[in-house]
Amino acid sequence: MGSCCENSCVAEGLMAQQRGTLVKVLWINALMFVAIVAAAFYGQSTALLSDSLDNFGDAVTYAISLYVVSRGAKAKAKAALFKGALIFIAACFVIGQVIYKLFNPVVPVYEVMGLFSLAGLLANGLCLLLLWRHRHEDINMSSVFECSRNDIASNLSVLLAAAAVWFFESGYPDIIIASLLAVLLLSSSWRVVKGALRELR
Repeated sequence: MGSCCENSCVAEGLMAQQRGTLVKVLWINALMFVAIVAAAFYGQSTALLSDSLDNFGDAVTYAISLYVVSRGAKAKAKAALFKGALIFIAACFVIGQVIYKLFNPVVPVYEVMGLFSLAGLLANGLCLLLLWRHRHEDINMSSVFECSRNDIASNLSVLLAAAAVWFFESGYPDIIIASLLAVLLLSSSWRVVKGALRELR
């Protein structure tokens, strides 16, 4: 009886920790989405726009994860499946933007790209640090960690794109990086969906 009670207390404590972490990273990503999407349109950067969509997807993902944190494995797997679908939709949107920019080329404002991708890198680094201890706890938290890890790669890529836009005075580095980020998003979507389907079997 005591052992049962102890296990229940440990589980409750773990869920409380997960909730606390998810609330923090949800707010960080929601605020960064608003800032970066405005910067992306102002700076006319597809790579930065894909970065902002990442933040939006993460904010939605964290909200869903928060909802299912105290639910069973099936509910968490279904939430992860939905997250995978969201990542896939974001990838498709970025691909659409890349195609549009190929036919309507523009040189983005590299200063805006660099500044806001650096801000995003700091914010996502903090999120990754907060999520690190939860990365192997369950499918819900591991899929959240996957999203956060993608963001770091995305921020670094946009920084690289900003430097290349400045150096070459061309919009093509922005398009190339955005295309690579779309591939990263597609790959991440597949991993999350595959893990969720494995849990649902």
